[in-house]
Amino acid sequence: MTPGIHLCFNGCCREAFDFYRALFGGEIITLMSYGESPLAADTDTRFHEYIIHASLRFDGGEIAGADLLPDAYQPPRGFFVLMSIDSLARARDIFAGLADGGSIRMPLQPTFWSPGFGVVTDRFGIPWEISCADAK
Repeated sequence: MTPGIHLCFNGCCREAFDFYRALFGGEIITLMSYGESPLAADTDTRFHEYIIHASLRFDGGEIAGADLLPDAYQPPRGFFVLMSIDSLARARDIFAGLADGGSIRMPLQPTFWSPGFGVVTDRFGIPWEISCADAK
């Protein structure tokens, strides 16, 4: 069994997944719009460009995402996407990328459990906890 996460967006899933691919690396496996899906006939044409399913594989993991239609979307709350990164340098790069256009809740800094831990909400409203496992 492998747990994963499915992120919900308000019309910016394609932009978010292009950004995550550039930041994390990996490969976008799926990026299907409502208009390309079997639900096209039942979806208001204003939302045909919204993404019904996206998936990005990187570093042995995968995240999924979708645009919810406006009447169903709610901003994320009550969770953080946790990224455990092997090197402090890479953790700094990822944290800075997520913070660009977003908001820092806790700067990346040493803690008693990690040489680098920080909390940031990215420009798409997704909350992240970045943790470094490197003890160097």
